[in-house]
Amino acid sequence: MARRRKGRNISGWLVVDKPAGMTSTAVVNKVRWALNANKAGHAGTLDPEATGVLAVALGEATKTVPYITDALKAYRFTVRLGQATNTDDAEGEVIATSDTRPTDDEIKEALNGFLGDIMQVPPKFSAVKIDGQRAYKLAREDEDFEIAARPLWVEELVMTDRPDADHVELEMTCGKGGYVRSIARDLGEKLGCYGHVLKLRRIWSGPFEAADGMSWDQIEELARTPELDEYIRPLEEGLADLPEVKATEQGAARMRNGNPGMVIAYDIEYGEECWASFDGRAVAVGVFKAGELHPNRVFVQE
Repeated sequence: MARRRKGRNISGWLVVDKPAGMTSTAVVNKVRWALNANKAGHAGTLDPEATGVLAVALGEATKTVPYITDALKAYRFTVRLGQATNTDDAEGEVIATSDTRPTDDEIKEALNGFLGDIMQVPPKFSAVKIDGQRAYKLAREDEDFEIAARPLWVEELVMTDRPDADHVELEMTCGKGGYVRSIARDLGEKLGCYGHVLKLRRIWSGPFEAADGMSWDQIEELARTPELDEYIRPLEEGLADLPEVKATEQGAARMRNGNPGMVIAYDIEYGEECWASFDGRAVAVGVFKAGELHPNRVFVQE
């Protein structure tokens, strides 16, 4: 028999403005404790020194995590030109330097090469698995290994400021699996001057924005109090990128048991993925076929 999880059955999202110096896992564990929740997870890892939006899913909302993970995300970051590090950020050791400094126009021209569908090699100090082991563990042990390039969609990459010759500030909107550190590294190589990430902030992820996130001080202040519950956002926000259909009462009952259920749908194509609601609450995610939703994820909300 599986062990019963301790804690409350609460579902929804708590959006955190993650501070620097904490792992994403540590944030999730603290939120779970602060809310006494029986289940929690996050939608997209942030490096420990990065700040910004970290959306923490609670309870049944964890079933919607893939839709936030797959959604577009935006980052604001500073690249230090003239230096390469072994981690591609400021936490690592400097392994190469250059006195070359590109002009603003050269930077803007180079950024165009990172738009659209690109192939990106993740940093060696990353959680990518190599033969079953995390790349960062192999890197710390000075193992010699290669990481295969991976596809990435970059919607936008623009220069927002050039404080001085050594630094450039950028904003990027990209799809799933993007490494900002790799962008900085590859941009530096393309410009012939090296580069690494000095500061990184995720400003939004899918429907969630850092500006709306709770600060760490707020979470600590309200931990284990009813007031913290007021900041929990509906599970349904995690489905913002999917079309919604309305379930009939009988259809909702059938879907809750994992069966196809009747829905009212407009402008939904046969075979399209969507989510069904009843009385404003998510019932299931599935595939629309001939007036029914065939569920592949069912939500149990109290």
